[in-house]
Amino acid sequence: MTGTTPLRPRSRSRLAPFTEFTGPQYFLLAGSFLIPLGSFAVLPFMSVLLHERLGMGLGAVGIVLAVASFVQFSGGVVGAALAERIGLRRTMLLALVIRTAGFATFLPGLSRPAWAVAALFLVSCGAALYLPANKAYLVTGVEEDRRAPLLSASSSAFNAGIALGPIAAAPFVLKASAGLFTAVTVLFGLITAGHAVLPRATEAGEEGHRPGARPPEDGKPVAGSPLLPLAITALSVYVFMFFQHYLALYAVGRTSTLFYGLVLALYALLLVVTQPLLSDWIARLPYPRALRIGFAALATGMAALALGHPAAILGGALLICLGEVVLFLKNDLEALSRSDRSPAVVFGRQRLAAGIGAFASGIAGGEGYAWAEGSGHAGLFWVAVAAQCALLPPLLLCALRRSRSRA
Repeated sequence: MTGTTPLRPRSRSRLAPFTEFTGPQYFLLAGSFLIPLGSFAVLPFMSVLLHERLGMGLGAVGIVLAVASFVQFSGGVVGAALAERIGLRRTMLLALVIRTAGFATFLPGLSRPAWAVAALFLVSCGAALYLPANKAYLVTGVEEDRRAPLLSASSSAFNAGIALGPIAAAPFVLKASAGLFTAVTVLFGLITAGHAVLPRATEAGEEGHRPGARPPEDGKPVAGSPLLPLAITALSVYVFMFFQHYLALYAVGRTSTLFYGLVLALYALLLVVTQPLLSDWIARLPYPRALRIGFAALATGMAALALGHPAAILGGALLICLGEVVLFLKNDLEALSRSDRSPAVVFGRQRLAAGIGAFASGIAGGEGYAWAEGSGHAGLFWVAVAAQCALLPPLLLCALRRSRSRA
């Protein structure tokens, strides 16, 4: 049998892991698209509704939105505790019932400010309870190498819903508000009904024990090590939210509204497509290398924004998208791997860390951008953010090492 060449095994398609999900996982991934689609058909226009339609002052509107955002982030810890007590499926159901009631409450809230504020807080509370349980249900009982495709697909679906929600609702939000809120309420009612028939998650996942946790390295226990991804998550969100909050102010004045919309569309498309495609690579990356790549992409992108040229703004935004893809997914995977708590608790803590980062960014960003804009050199704002992306990660790691050595 000379001259014959042994057959090589076929290389596995990059998309193969995404064709092997279970029925409940596919349903939750569809929900990860529909839930933000419905939510962001309404929530981005809340400032317009409260101020222009209901006559609330801008100061009051800002306070309401800030508190609602904080509830949505910090409430993840409560959602995680509830999931450990009553189970993942029941927590998701309760969260969706509260959220559906919130959107229904917007109907009388179209003419009564108190009802509108109550509706917003119901929606925020529902989101706080739902997200940790949803992510935990996806990964409970799943092998470690299967978590990255699931979490990346969920994130892509979520971001696609966020991108399309405001576009779909824009023609109706002011002219047909009652019809829009009714449609969103019906959508959430159907999603809630679908969750009611989901099977119960793996018993081990609901009792708080997570099999497959990373074994101790070099004889050191894993206790205390989950602090690193929590701290990195807070820092990642802190620097990222500068871009999220202030790119519109910066870009529209230097290009046009049309160009800014194009940047957002390309950003959303890249985010939705690349995260699943890169999920396996990101999962295999050592954590220190992932941090270097992610924060380097953020720093370079922020520095590019400082140039103010349309091409630099577009290129900077796409580099920041790469940093978001790497850091946000890797932080979640690392937090799961380092913790011996249930996935719901892990994701609840991650949400809290993200809330802390977003809150700190909001405090620092407003004054910082106002100073840079007032000086006539708004690009300095992005230079300062880029410097933070480069300097804060090693300083944070150094502080954590010293804290651990003292302990």
